[in-house]
Amino acid sequence: MGTATFEPTVHYTSTTVAQIHVGGEIDEVFASTEEALRGRIVEAIRLLAASAGEPVTATVVDGAVRWPLIVHPDGSFIEATALAETEDGEPASASRALRTGEVPVLDAADAPSTEAEVAPAAAPVPAPAPSPAVEVEVEVAAPSAGESGEVPAAAAPVAASAPDVPVFESAPAEASVPRESAPEASAPAGPLRSTTARREPTLRDPVQRVTPTVEDLLGSRADRVKPRATEGWQGAIRRATGGAVSPRPGKAEQSRLDRERLVQRRLDGPRTIVVLNPKGGAHKTTSTLLLAATFGTQRGGATLAWDNNETRGTLGWRAQNAPHHRTAVDLLEHLDSFAEPSQASLAALDTYVRTQVDARFDVLASDEDAAASSSIDAAAFDRLHGVLSRYYRLLIVDTGNNMRASNWVAAVAAADQLVIVSTVREDTAASAAWLLDGLREKGFDRKIDDAVTILAAPSAKPDRKLAERLERHFAQVTGDVVHVPFDPALVDGGPIDFDALSPESRDAWLSVAASIAQRL
Repeated sequence: MGTATFEPTVHYTSTTVAQIHVGGEIDEVFASTEEALRGRIVEAIRLLAASAGEPVTATVVDGAVRWPLIVHPDGSFIEATALAETEDGEPASASRALRTGEVPVLDAADAPSTEAEVAPAAAPVPAPAPSPAVEVEVEVAAPSAGESGEVPAAAAPVAASAPDVPVFESAPAEASVPRESAPEASAPAGPLRSTTARREPTLRDPVQRVTPTVEDLLGSRADRVKPRATEGWQGAIRRATGGAVSPRPGKAEQSRLDRERLVQRRLDGPRTIVVLNPKGGAHKTTSTLLLAATFGTQRGGATLAWDNNETRGTLGWRAQNAPHHRTAVDLLEHLDSFAEPSQASLAALDTYVRTQVDARFDVLASDEDAAASSSIDAAAFDRLHGVLSRYYRLLIVDTGNNMRASNWVAAVAAADQLVIVSTVREDTAASAAWLLDGLREKGFDRKIDDAVTILAAPSAKPDRKLAERLERHFAQVTGDVVHVPFDPALVDGGPIDFDALSPESRDAWLSVAASIAQRL
């Protein structure tokens, strides 16, 4: 048979992904295992061979090493890693053993010893029973024949030093063409090529004939998605060329994408984040709302910002207006109607929580009645927490200033993640440090070790030396420290306009949320 007019190249990009280059086109092949990947590569090249009606020799490239892969129209193949070479054409040690599919390795009776034995003048050999023929061209060095025309036993078609290829033993004279049919002259030195090797049809190995399933199709979807730059000069080039040139995101944009993926990671159950500092004005309420807004916009809702002040807090005042003024106390009075999931729904909570439409989270305010005498205690917190956990994936709890209040202690006990907040000031930082010491004395060491500390700049020009000193301290006693900048949009103390936040603020709070999310 002739040689195919195209020579595909297979590039391994990992043990489960490869690219097949044919005629300027690139096709990616995916699989869950290395064996399955090879089967799909062989199948892809088999289709080319079937189309051409002849074997196709592909070049397999793995890093700086390459070797031939011969695939026949019927799916049989030989992957000759023993012939692996580097880009410079130098022999390379094969990283994989010789692989064959459906074509048995030639034994001594099938392997001619000299070129003379396959010359046209050779005596006829009885034809075997009809079966599909497969041509395999293997180029080896021809051994020199002696004066008698015999080939020494040591001269095997493949050198014994190649560990990946079986060494053929010398064939007995009666196993090959009769000696009297060979010319008496010595066979000339030079390359030796084998003729057609015939074999009986065999069942194909399912691994070599594997076909993709719907799970493979859906599983490969994420691997094929490549991030597209939207910012910086990379994004400008993509927009200017209409996407014809689409660079990868720059370092800053890639960092943002990585943090967004952390915030969006799947949770196997509801999580409670508790924001702490026993001093007023420490940025707790603002931090609670900005964290809820970040998680809400990135995760698509199911996030609650909850003011767990035993009497009155300001979370409801800093949130966007709602058509009602109900609070946690009102919800507590009607909590029994939510105890049975079949009789309640998330929509029923709309009359108790304040939906922040643009930021995609809800707010549960604390009591706002100045004349009220009731308060939330530990039992009330636990009841509320048990019901709200059925309806929200993330509960971000703002706390009061009384570390001795039972609902404050109950919130810390229920927390999956603690967030310590302080402005870059001596007094608020000292309050936060005192808080941590007290929690350790109460046995919350593990939660403190994994806590995230937020250091908020109190002005446009914070004290850098103080900020560095505070970072050194809290980095030694908590799991992470994240700085957030001063933002004029937060100064007036009114409802927070999330759209008015500076890009620096958004990026910093995304970093805070990512640090928290990877610990949930």
